[in-house]
Amino acid sequence: MTIHRRNLLALAGAAVAAPAVMRVTRANAQEVTLRMHHFLPPVSNGHAKFLKPWADKVVADSNGRIKIDIFPSMQLGGTPPQLFDQARDGVADLVWTLPGSTPGRFTGVEAFELPFVANRRGVVNSLALSEYYEANLAQEFREVKPICLWAHDHGLIHANKQVKTLDDLKGLKLRFPTRLAGEALRALGVNAIGMPVPQVPESLAQRVIDGAVIPWEVVPALKVQELVKYHTEIPGSPTLYTATFILAMNRAKYEAMPADLKAIIDRNSGAVASAMAGKMWDDQAVAVSDMVKKRGNVITVLDEAEKERWRKATEPVIEGWFKTAKDKGLDGEKLLASAKAALAKHASAA
Repeated sequence: MTIHRRNLLALAGAAVAAPAVMRVTRANAQEVTLRMHHFLPPVSNGHAKFLKPWADKVVADSNGRIKIDIFPSMQLGGTPPQLFDQARDGVADLVWTLPGSTPGRFTGVEAFELPFVANRRGVVNSLALSEYYEANLAQEFREVKPICLWAHDHGLIHANKQVKTLDDLKGLKLRFPTRLAGEALRALGVNAIGMPVPQVPESLAQRVIDGAVIPWEVVPALKVQELVKYHTEIPGSPTLYTATFILAMNRAKYEAMPADLKAIIDRNSGAVASAMAGKMWDDQAVAVSDMVKKRGNVITVLDEAEKERWRKATEPVIEGWFKTAKDKGLDGEKLLASAKAALAKHASAA
């Protein structure tokens, strides 16, 4: 399949050049055109190694009857927290976003985002979350057609000072990605600051924050390795945190498609797509950590005793989530047990 620029993007009634928009061309005349919108630049791994290959696969499977144009870097307008509603309302046909970008809205999926629950490997988290979605989250995401849900590999602390112990975290200004990651960091003594990931580089450069909590995969796109020197890993599983993601489709757009084209979307949805996303995170974790080591940055791995101190310090976050879930009519204990069972089931995923 070939890729070329699409230079026709109507915004506010004007034609604006959009060289980053990627169009997957087709052998046959298209019957369905889908616009995919997300928040990262086209050079990011999420775009280049998951979203675009996924779109290529759908186009190829449809023999060109489906066309997918990808708009990275919020080119269709709005802010990252608005992406889910853009899929719901039809502003975009497909969006990649984090449920955690709208804190408190998607409580059920937060079971995977609790401290020291997730596996350190993305493919395990992603397959487990896909299964957990089928069992527990259909109502939570009813406003869209979920293509897949997944979660990244282990998150790390990247900072302008070395973090070896709980005491080193006290007062450190760290960016967090989700509500529960923020609560976990606060429980550890951090001055936790929430912001969308595209804001991290400028905030680091201007010393608005001392560091960020992100997985390895995100580091190169944000040039974090150039902005901080120290990186702290939490050993083994469970790990400190993960963030969940969704590739969501406008439900009306999906329902209007011919049955055989809907079937193509379905074949590229669920666990198949989740595993594809999870593997991307795991592959990049190895590549990026090697790159950071070669650069001369310092990678610290907590010992097990220190990890246990962190785990115990964050236990109140889980208790608080149980109360939040109950207030929303959800059985938090049951949901967490379901999440842990799915993680255990997929723990040996290749």
